[in-house]
Amino acid sequence: MRTVRATAVFLVAAGWLAGCGGPGTGDVSGTVAYDGKPVDLGSITFIPADGNGPTTGGTITGGKYAVANVPTGAAKVRINGAKVTGKKKMYDGPDSPVVTTSTEMLPAKYHDATELKFDVKAGSQTKDFDLAK
Repeated sequence: MRTVRATAVFLVAAGWLAGCGGPGTGDVSGTVAYDGKPVDLGSITFIPADGNGPTTGGTITGGKYAVANVPTGAAKVRINGAKVTGKKKMYDGPDSPVVTTSTEMLPAKYHDATELKFDVKAGSQTKDFDLAK
C-alpha cells in the first residue's frame, strides 16, 4: 500500500512540475549605444513576439543593462533613451523637491514602432544594441 501511495504522489508531483515549468527563461545583458555613444539613461523591454507571456524589462545606466527571467523565444525589443533637458521644481514652494526633466532621444523605430528583435535562449546571454540614427 505504501508503494502505491508513494507512486501516486510521485506521479502527481511530476505532472504538476511538468505543467508549471512554462517555456523557460533567460538572462540577457549587454550594452546600448546610439550613434556610437553609450545611452546613459533609459529602459529596455523584451516583449514576446507572439503576444503571449509576460513582458520583462530593466534600466539602462551608463550604456549597460541586465534583465533577468526573460521568457525564451522570439521577442520584440523596445529601447527608450532619456536626454536630460533640465531641472524643475515639482510644485511652487520653498520645500519643493527638484526633479530632472528629460525627453526621448531615440527614434520611434526603437521604441513605439520598434523594429528590434532578439531570440531569447535559456540561460545567460549577451546582446549588444548599436543603434543608428
